[in-house]
Amino acid sequence: MIPADFSYQRATSIEEALGAIAGGDAKFLAGGHSLLPLMKLRLANPTTLVDIGRLTELKGVRQLPDGRFAIGALTTYAELLESPAKHYGLLRDAIPDIGDVQVRNRGTVGGSIAHADPASDLPACLLALDAELVLRSAAGERTVPVDGFFEGAFTTGIRPDELLTEIRLPGPREDAGSAYVALQNPASGYAIVGVAAVVFKGAGGGITGANIALTGVGEVAYRATAVETAISNGDGSDAAIAAAAEHATDGQTVNGDIHADRDYRARMAVVYTRRAIAAALGR
Repeated sequence: MIPADFSYQRATSIEEALGAIAGGDAKFLAGGHSLLPLMKLRLANPTTLVDIGRLTELKGVRQLPDGRFAIGALTTYAELLESPAKHYGLLRDAIPDIGDVQVRNRGTVGGSIAHADPASDLPACLLALDAELVLRSAAGERTVPVDGFFEGAFTTGIRPDELLTEIRLPGPREDAGSAYVALQNPASGYAIVGVAAVVFKGAGGGITGANIALTGVGEVAYRATAVETAISNGDGSDAAIAAAAEHATDGQTVNGDIHADRDYRARMAVVYTRRAIAAALGR
């Protein structure tokens, strides 16, 4: 299909981009892999596209003085996988299966987060990593936790006049292992169920704490806090992991669709939560 008429502006700086987005029905264009198909289907009809794809200050991964990693919003999946942030096992697990080669080389990390597809892999990974997001407007900059940022399907806490400029991940920890596992739709590659786990290990193989996040299950990626509580300060045994995983969908409205009905998806959430925790514990 053909999108509705729109105007196009290529920004040469963040300030110019923010100025162009203010006061109108405009959208930022980065990789375009999510926005342009929606425009062709006329599910999105911005009057103006503000192209930020050449803003080099929004690209790349650097390590901050406190050990955290700062990921520019225009960093592609492929660039993230080759960066120092590949230290995280869950990113090494998730990124190679996102889209295809073209998507991984053109699609941006910031675009994925801002799009907030309820079956996207990256939101669950960032939730499990306790990431922070840097949002900038003409009025200034604010930093928000990723937990709570995803408000619903394709809905986030980004204000209309804001641009996501950076994602910040905690620094590496010797006592932590992480993993991401997913039951994928064989046609699209999207997660029917995806689980990201970060497990903090104590002496003797026990678990002192864990961050568990799921995607594909409901209308938004979420932290499975009941699983985290059940697994923390446990012995890390198969039985303990299995018991904790039973809480994977506590408090959630589980989606049912042509790919997986509600009961099947809920059961797979338990199965893949168990697998993710076990894989993270083994790293």
